[in-house]
Amino acid sequence: MKVKDITGYLETIAPRSYQESYDNSGLLTGEPDQEVTGVLITLDCIEEVVDEAIKKKCNLIIAHHPIIFKGLKKITGSNYVERTILKAIRNHIAIYAIHTNLDNVHTGVNRKIAEKIGLKNLKILAPKTDTLTKLVTFIPKADTEKVLQALYTAGAGQIGEYKNCSFQTEGTGTFMPVGNANPHIGEVNKQEHVNEDRVEVIFPTHQEAQVIAALKSAHPYEEVAYYLTHLANVNQEVGSGMIGELEQPLEPIEFLKRLKNSMNLTAIRHTRLLDRKVKKVAVCGGSGSFLLPQAIRSGADFFVTADFKYHEFFDAEGKITISDIGHYESEIFTKELLGEILNKKFPTFAVNFSATDTNPVRYF
Repeated sequence: MKVKDITGYLETIAPRSYQESYDNSGLLTGEPDQEVTGVLITLDCIEEVVDEAIKKKCNLIIAHHPIIFKGLKKITGSNYVERTILKAIRNHIAIYAIHTNLDNVHTGVNRKIAEKIGLKNLKILAPKTDTLTKLVTFIPKADTEKVLQALYTAGAGQIGEYKNCSFQTEGTGTFMPVGNANPHIGEVNKQEHVNEDRVEVIFPTHQEAQVIAALKSAHPYEEVAYYLTHLANVNQEVGSGMIGELEQPLEPIEFLKRLKNSMNLTAIRHTRLLDRKVKKVAVCGGSGSFLLPQAIRSGADFFVTADFKYHEFFDAEGKITISDIGHYESEIFTKELLGEILNKKFPTFAVNFSATDTNPVRYF
């Protein structure tokens, strides 16, 4: 098993193209072709985690938070970031970060939080746009189903809970093979008229290379006619935060108790409890204050997230209860999520969970 085998699979689950512009997900140290002796999953990669990886003979650390956020102009060991990188390189340990791209997929960090709390009917709170592409191509009728199946297998035609989606219209394709052409239908220097299907499918933009490769491999024509259109549509499968509903409404104080117990919390900072039962809950792992307007517009009774500043609590304005549970606390179960993802794909490969407490915040 090589580093690229594991990281490549993770990027089919959470493509790096889905990370935010400020982020730095991906392979931070190490070589893609390095053989993996063991994997250590952690929320943060700091010096103590590298020490733990050495002790457990793991040469690949998968972290949620990137140890390198900004470019390093020198690596002299003058701070914890530089010391961590130096130690990893000296010990041939690869560090891979899977951060906001894992936050932004509907099966990612926020779904894990929602499931821990017990929410149902989950939806992305702030879906992203400009992540989808439409393919239009033209196929001889006898080959339409074969080509479509190849496109579906490559990732095209999935819209929410519906798969194998396409639109087809019949028409006539015209062409004249010339020169050294080797046509599937027709003869060189003879005008041809072929009964064809115009086929349209949508796919996630990051899958463009594999979809086009599948199209060209399955299509019978020597030269395949197609065009691509990048869409501004909202993608309900990708975006920030998540919203769901409790199976049964709870009194606010009872919901706080559930939240504290299910997320293993020692404290919750929150705004005034509202005089209504809690049914709809919005969540965002990590720093989620930017999603407060969306949480309010969605009709959520509670917004569970972290890193609210003092004055930002006033923005609840009696419309929602903000519950700040702490950054580390909101995302610690990401380790569990990554373990589930890897064990499903590589069931015979040992995955270790870091025992190092990387939370820099302490409560008295």
